Amino acid sequence: MINIFEVNETNKMIEQENLDVRTITMGISLLDCIDSDLDKLKDNIYRKITWYAKDLVETGEKISMEYGIPIVNKRISVTPIALVGGAACRSSHDFAGIAKVLDRAAHEVGVNFIGGYSALVSKGITPADEMLIRSIPEALAATERVCSSVNVGSTKTGIDMDAVKLMGEIVRETAKATADQGSIGCAKLVVFCNAPDDNPFMAGAFHGVTEADCVINVGVSGPGVVRTALKEVRGADFETLCEMIKRTAFKVTRVGQLVAMEASRRLNVPFGIVDLSLAPTPAVGDSVAEILEEIGLERAGAPGTTAALALLNDQVKKGGVMASTAVGGLSGAFIPVSEDQGMIDAVHEGALTLEKLEAMTCVCSVGLDMIAVPGSTSAATISGIIADEAAIGMVNGKTTAVRLIPVIGKDVGDTVEFGGLLGYAPIMPVNRFSCEAFVARGGRIPAPIHSFKN
Repeated sequence: MINIFEVNETNKMIEQENLDVRTITMGISLLDCIDSDLDKLKDNIYRKITWYAKDLVETGEKISMEYGIPIVNKRISVTPIALVGGAACRSSHDFAGIAKVLDRAAHEVGVNFIGGYSALVSKGITPADEMLIRSIPEALAATERVCSSVNVGSTKTGIDMDAVKLMGEIVRETAKATADQGSIGCAKLVVFCNAPDDNPFMAGAFHGVTEADCVINVGVSGPGVVRTALKEVRGADFETLCEMIKRTAFKVTRVGQLVAMEASRRLNVPFGIVDLSLAPTPAVGDSVAEILEEIGLERAGAPGTTAALALLNDQVKKGGVMASTAVGGLSGAFIPVSEDQGMIDAVHEGALTLEKLEAMTCVCSVGLDMIAVPGSTSAATISGIIADEAAIGMVNGKTTAVRLIPVIGKDVGDTVEFGGLLGYAPIMPVNRFSCEAFVARGGRIPAPIHSFKN
């Protein structure tokens, strides 16, 4: 039973500590939309998305009003479009046409973003995969709400370095294609290793082929809640600290479970998972970096940061997993630079570097996220950074990703403004030494020995 103390406590979390449900994401399979006729394929896609998601936004808003829980985003994820469009598309331009249909459907139903303009190429690239990947700059420049992702590696298959090299070039081209908007196209493009099928968070969400025809996934967020709770145990030992994080994560996740089950019931769509990631925003006090500082660091990036983040990530999962019938997605702590005021401050003060962020990705829930770098950064350097991050994911059996934004016309010391949840970012320096010969080798980095379990 829920008593009045718990009700009041949740109200305080919402009103004073930035607790929210970050997203209700409806996953929709487009496999039954496949057709060799491109116009018919587009029509099938548009009709299915607008039919299934016609009540998504209204339902989210009603739940938010009735329960007093902010639900920030309503989103859609679809089957990776490289799989859906392969029979009909004869060029990259054809694929970009599908992106425009996705964008039109997203506008029609009123969602913030639609994810799944994606290709899965961890072991090799099909002609359809390559066409979609090469269409990404055009697609993201021509749309507003479409998000794209490419999975270039996994623990079981290794890393497709041909895909890594290509993605370095595509990130550069996407930056140029949206240069008049601060290269914002790159903020809607993620390169993964070990991408999950049920991630509700953008820009990396897609609806995996093992999923049901339609599901509801929910992502919760509560960095401000965790930070406030930790003020009560300042100076206490690590066991006490861990217990407080677990208890708080449990309460935050219960809110997400409530919203997920209610949305599932009202929309008559199966419940998928709750992603219990701590996702920060630019709002004051809603910062993962500030949690790390509350644990005892002068600034995020100081010695001890990786250990503190590992502790936080693990306790969030231990507390959250008991609060939901199904936990999935990424689940842990995000460390995006532009979306976290504490991270931005740490970069400005010189406490946090790209190399330290890479070390932190070994223990966080995803990877190098929303990091702005000089517009002159070469495609090979971007590919090298992607390869490093993919290697961390491959060897450790975890999801890692890169959302790097080479901002055309900007250099170290400048800032770029994205607005909304994407916030703003300082331009961070990258290592000036070349990895071009390494990236140019091509082929595949084999899977690690511990991947051969069956």
